[in-house]
Amino acid sequence: MTIRIVLADDQAMIRSGLALVLRSEPDLEIVEECADGHALLRAVTLAAPDLVLTDIRMPGIDGIEATRRIRAQAGGPPVLALTTFDDDDVLWPTLDAGAAGFVLKDSAAEALVDAVRVVADGGTWIDPRVLPRVVARAVAQPQVSADAARALASLTAREREVLDLVCDGAGNAEIAAVLDTGERTVKSHVSAILAKLGARDRAGAIVMAHRAGWRRS
Repeated sequence: MTIRIVLADDQAMIRSGLALVLRSEPDLEIVEECADGHALLRAVTLAAPDLVLTDIRMPGIDGIEATRRIRAQAGGPPVLALTTFDDDDVLWPTLDAGAAGFVLKDSAAEALVDAVRVVADGGTWIDPRVLPRVVARAVAQPQVSADAARALASLTAREREVLDLVCDGAGNAEIAAVLDTGERTVKSHVSAILAKLGARDRAGAIVMAHRAGWRRS
């Protein structure tokens, strides 16, 4: 299966380098390259990609606002955010906007390709250098409400297994392999989990699970 990607970065040299890395993989296809957020939003509408890979710092509409608008659309593709910065002023707004992944530009090419595949498969990718801060922030936030706790308790045994793997960042294919089931079944489980938890996406479910101190026994 080919993963169709819209790539956005305002620096032409960096954009070309990213495109070169991604096009070297037989299962990755760049359907559009954009230099700003306005062009990115148009490309998403016209090309209907499987994934958006976007820089954060761009003129006009930046990557954070573009992510927010893309994720607000029904059926909007997952977004993998790419930046040279790992400070909190970039990290938290990016994740809060609905990005399913966050990778630094100085990551190895292999890490970027892995991140693209995981996020396109429905998983979550947080650069290992910032993951401890994400977990610490989730744990430090106020505990989930009684309603949220009841929602977590209402998950079936299989849904709990799926959520545990989602918390580990696994994509649909990996979850299906671990649980010896089909990807379509995994997608149904994930949809049921998000509906029960009232979470917008996998990242929201992960935050809720960490805040509740929930993990598989």
